[in-house]
Amino acid sequence: MRRHLLSAVAAAAVIAGHGPVWADEAAAQRWIDDEFQPSTLSKDEQMAEMQWFIEAAQPYNGMEINVLSEGIPTHSYESEVLTKAFEEITGIKVNHQILGEGEVVQAVQTQLQTGRNLYDGYVNDSDLIGTHSRLQLAYPLTDMMGGDWAGTTSPTLDLDDFMGIQFTTGPDGKLYQLPDQQFANLYWFRKDWFDDEANKAAFKEKYGYDLGVPVNWSAYEDIADFFTNDVKEVDGTTIYGHMDYGKRAPDLGWRMTDAWLSMAGAGDVGEPNGIPVDEWGIRMEAGTCNPVGASVSRGGAANGPAAVYAIRKWDEWLRNYAPPGAASYDFYQSLPALSQGNVAQQIFWYTAFTADMVKPKSEGNNTVDDEGTPLWRMAPSPHGPYWEDGQKVGYQDVGSWTFLKSTPADRAQAAWLYAQFVTSKTVDVKKSHVGLTFIRDSSVNHESFTERAPKLGGLVEFYRSPDRVAWSPTGINVPDYPKLAQIWWQQIGDVNSGAFTPQEAMDRLAEEMDITMARMQAADESAGVYGGCGPRLNEPQDPAFWLEKAGSPKAKLDNEKPQGQTVNYDELVQRWQSQ
Repeated sequence: MRRHLLSAVAAAAVIAGHGPVWADEAAAQRWIDDEFQPSTLSKDEQMAEMQWFIEAAQPYNGMEINVLSEGIPTHSYESEVLTKAFEEITGIKVNHQILGEGEVVQAVQTQLQTGRNLYDGYVNDSDLIGTHSRLQLAYPLTDMMGGDWAGTTSPTLDLDDFMGIQFTTGPDGKLYQLPDQQFANLYWFRKDWFDDEANKAAFKEKYGYDLGVPVNWSAYEDIADFFTNDVKEVDGTTIYGHMDYGKRAPDLGWRMTDAWLSMAGAGDVGEPNGIPVDEWGIRMEAGTCNPVGASVSRGGAANGPAAVYAIRKWDEWLRNYAPPGAASYDFYQSLPALSQGNVAQQIFWYTAFTADMVKPKSEGNNTVDDEGTPLWRMAPSPHGPYWEDGQKVGYQDVGSWTFLKSTPADRAQAAWLYAQFVTSKTVDVKKSHVGLTFIRDSSVNHESFTERAPKLGGLVEFYRSPDRVAWSPTGINVPDYPKLAQIWWQQIGDVNSGAFTPQEAMDRLAEEMDITMARMQAADESAGVYGGCGPRLNEPQDPAFWLEKAGSPKAKLDNEKPQGQTVNYDELVQRWQSQ
């Protein structure tokens, strides 16, 4: 029987001229029967979960709220489909706006600085966990769920089922953000070209080892050179051994902060992030919450040999092995460009683009066969010569719901309900099939993904493997992500333009980070802006003092191109599945 729930809030909306808003069990049933399949829950369990949302939403029925996220297929689905379902079921209207990632960070920063409520909720990368835990301007979810938000916290939320909770937990042990989508930065390659017997024989003859998934950057470079300068073309199409981007724009910054330096080997051993030196090259001693510097002279590694090597290789490979024009691409242009079918491999590829890369040939995707099966695969990222066992291997993006204290409590709770709805077990398996950005263990292990796995190029195998923990977001060493992140793209852009060498650019970047952190230190010491966990910079010393010590910053290697190493992809997957 249809159940109408008209709350006092909804009645006020009617009087204000907004019209009546109904929360509806019948609507919930329609969505469950159709859109919300498959699910890890039975339909009865789904209905019970939705009944809770109907009841919990009563005080907010008729409210209209605004939330913001970046533009990936997962969020398009939320904005275009799940907002409608949420409104029909709960009576809360959600304007889910989508902007570029840089604009999302800017909006968060503006609200943090001004205290003006621009949005009632953000899908904000967990890269800001060090920022939110220090500034204390975001609602700490642990406190809220056990306190004022207890009545709007779903009993079926099941935090233990989320894969990224460790990344959204501050050093104080509190949860600040709820994961909404998660994707890894992996290696991508054309398995059909790698399996070609002529290619395998020619590569083995030239380099002395097997053509396969590169374990180290030496092998990646050999493979890039081989396909660009030896194979040259496939079926009449000129091909290239590498793809990347270099446009001077904010996304060039996260191209590097998304663990590129640590993939080369900058930073220390430690998971999910290096201790004491992290993937940004920022040093923070174990057991403390105070960063002490980014420059080698202060014990950091942002301008150390491993970091400079990382930037030099990015620049060299972009110039020597990528398609013409790639240096002027941005993030959003470079990754979908793979679907043209003229690139052999990409060392830095986000699994968020899997949904686009499994589209059929009829939609212009030249990397699948006539049946829609991928001709490509994804695999673990190779690492540079400075890398050592126990370091993180790559980056994972964990876009997470974040609520700022400058948002009125009732609006924040309505947005909290929406966040739980779009991550609920009722919704999550279907959302995962659309966006392929897994957040729940129960979803990635659902039988529907066992069936679909052969069509997803290794995504399911990776997220079911124990290896996934070696990929992690920016950690807590970064005290204020918005302030520091904007430094990166400008300096790296100067390398691409030829204005500065990699060493000069990284020296400038490290110095600017230290200058910015010195300002944070002053603000923290004078006004407690960072809760006592702001930077406390080391005094500069001769870099040799630090380079002669064990760990990071690491001294320059005599040989930065050791023997290339590869692994057979099929054997790699078998190892994953046997663990």
